[in-house]
Amino acid sequence: MNTSQSQCGLITLLGPPNAGKSTLINRIVSSKVSIVSQKAQTTRTRLCGIVSDGQAQIILFDTPGIFLPKRQIDRVMIEAAWAGAKDADLLVLVVDAHLGFDKNIIQIIHGLNKIHRNTVLALNKVDNIKREKLLPLAAQLNEVFKFEKIFMISALTGSGCKDLRTYLGTRIPSGPWLYAGNELSNIPMRLMAAEITREKIFLYMHEELPYSITVETDRWTERDDGSIRIDQILYVKRNNHKKITLGKKGKNIKHICCLARNELEQMLEHRVHLFLFIKVRKKKCQEDLQNVR
Repeated sequence: MNTSQSQCGLITLLGPPNAGKSTLINRIVSSKVSIVSQKAQTTRTRLCGIVSDGQAQIILFDTPGIFLPKRQIDRVMIEAAWAGAKDADLLVLVVDAHLGFDKNIIQIIHGLNKIHRNTVLALNKVDNIKREKLLPLAAQLNEVFKFEKIFMISALTGSGCKDLRTYLGTRIPSGPWLYAGNELSNIPMRLMAAEITREKIFLYMHEELPYSITVETDRWTERDDGSIRIDQILYVKRNNHKKITLGKKGKNIKHICCLARNELEQMLEHRVHLFLFIKVRKKKCQEDLQNVR
């Protein structure tokens, strides 16, 4: 690669909870770099996906969903999202086309008008929505904020995502690459493994409890037979949370472990021995707040 002609840019994805930002990053990078869940606010750590193609390197940052906050941790996570927006060369606002112009979008548009960043609109989840309904929504959004480009996409199926990726590659400035060409994410493998387990907790447990659970990879051991042993600790706030996470006769934790292990084996292409331990750790909330800043 000719470094004198190289390009590198930071692009931040913004949007309400469950707009599909994490799915879109995974789609553009063509690899899983951010966890996906039907629950809102599952993105806490500032994760990035990396696309290196030709002379261009696109660094895509995922952010927590932006909405009207009720709790302190909500406010801190939203502040983290806007901090990421201010550092970006370009923003992509991801909007769930099924939900349209709601109060969360109004709040985000208000914030965009304050920071004055070039922004692309990605109307997501356009599957099974007629074009004659999408065009008025796009026009309505473009009236309140002048987007430099509008894309209609489905992050789930990939429809329209190639065009979006190509456009992003034309919008990044000249500069040296920040990552090696074969890197897909800034996430250490131990953290990625913890994120995968956390995703399975959100997938399997349907109450508020998953928000209070944090996952840390305690040990990572590569064995002589080529397999990998991964020990993780699930921290909960209370003893009754520990009982709920375990489930009757360990049913819940066994199922979560099975789901996480299967995905880890696919990702690592090695047999994985996953061991999950549950511990009670009080006064964790403030640590969580620090982690999202």
